[in-house]
Amino acid sequence: MNPEHLPTGTPEALAAARLALLAAARRQVDILLPRLDDTIYASAGELAELRRLAIAGRGAQIRLLLHDPATALRDGHRMILLMQRLPSVIRVRTPVDEVDLGNPSSCLLTDTGGYLFQPDADRAQGRAALADRPGWAPLRQRFDEMWERAERAGMLQPLDL
Repeated sequence: MNPEHLPTGTPEALAAARLALLAAARRQVDILLPRLDDTIYASAGELAELRRLAIAGRGAQIRLLLHDPATALRDGHRMILLMQRLPSVIRVRTPVDEVDLGNPSSCLLTDTGGYLFQPDADRAQGRAALADRPGWAPLRQRFDEMWERAERAGMLQPLDL
């Protein structure tokens, strides 16, 4: 199977790739971000797709590894409200291991084998595909390892109990 690669290289192309990947996901996405600012995962289309995934029913899961949840909360990112309304589906963790905190990359992984990977989250360069399991597998393994080492970001929950 020849993977369908998506264009990257500009902020607009990255936004279109994110939206296409979210729309193609069935029930699960994994997101790694050093910082959640108002230019990513904040458009009406992206939020609608995240909401669709979150309420998809049994098996719905959104895992977010966020280096700096305090800034996202302070800045009032549009995704925060969704996280707080659906904390059992949208789980957020913060890396604590030095090797993970020093990693400037970002990625979006879908349950359909799609991915968007940026080696440096602050630059528009990266690679993306709607369905490319061979390219997706090492990114997923790295994400899972980082997830296991990370701690729950309780400050983003409506009540940190």
